[in-house]
Amino acid sequence: MVVTVMGRSSSQGPKVSFEFFPPKSEEAEAKLWSSIARLSPLAPDFVSVTYGAGGSTRDRTHRTVRRIVSETEMAPAAHLTCVSATREEVDEVIRDYWNAGVRHIVALRGDPPEGLDQAYTPFPNGYSNSADLTAGIKAIGDFEVSVGCYPEKHPDSADWDADLDMLKAKIDAGATRAITQFFFDADIFFRYLERVRKAGIDIPIVPGVMLQPNFKGLVRMAEMCGAHVPDRVHAVYDGLEDDAGTRELVTAHLAAGMCEKLSQGGAEAFHFYTLNRAELSLSTCALLGVKPPHVVKAA
Repeated sequence: MVVTVMGRSSSQGPKVSFEFFPPKSEEAEAKLWSSIARLSPLAPDFVSVTYGAGGSTRDRTHRTVRRIVSETEMAPAAHLTCVSATREEVDEVIRDYWNAGVRHIVALRGDPPEGLDQAYTPFPNGYSNSADLTAGIKAIGDFEVSVGCYPEKHPDSADWDADLDMLKAKIDAGATRAITQFFFDADIFFRYLERVRKAGIDIPIVPGVMLQPNFKGLVRMAEMCGAHVPDRVHAVYDGLEDDAGTRELVTAHLAAGMCEKLSQGGAEAFHFYTLNRAELSLSTCALLGVKPPHVVKAA
């Protein structure tokens, strides 16, 4: 019997990538690797692994990334932040990633360890911001560097000019892709992209899409990062507090619908914040035409 695996072509849907976070327990680790195994057949462009504030997940992040390198065919992108670490300590992490075979880092400033309601202060003898960090990464190895961007403006940016100046600084330092903070309206992304292109920024801007069916948790996350949750989204989830199954369906439908509008407007790739859950990612991607390879059996 001959088995032919028909892979996904560009005509079958957009490029996708997925974000995971390192597990804190054996149960969480099993869930993570089950999710990775289920999403791997979608042939993601890359998968990213988050890095806790102050390097709090440093060992777990590194261990997860190393396992992705050694046990899967997916390309990992390791998150790295400036928070609560000296340049020497961060540089050691960068070299460890290079030695582990990682060639892609997501460079982020990171949130204040005291809490998001506190002002950010660079760590003594540390990298001052994500542009500074990007330059440090590129000085150590020929990494691909992705950075964050904010369709509704970073909460710490004084104005749009300052926000776009920081993005330009990241690109000047060597970043080649920007992944957005999550948002809930395609028009927000289009307006942001127009600002970015008018500012002379031409690197790919990849929409970040949150897959969080816990609406109360979603609202809390949105408040922390300055993302506006439209009234229509509130209305859809209203009354579903005790109906987890329906919330899952609603979440996939809303995410896929927004991605469809983004695709129609020219978006060619999406980065999904999975929260280590495979089901929502699979459902959303299926609605976008991104499915595992088709296996054809012949006698």
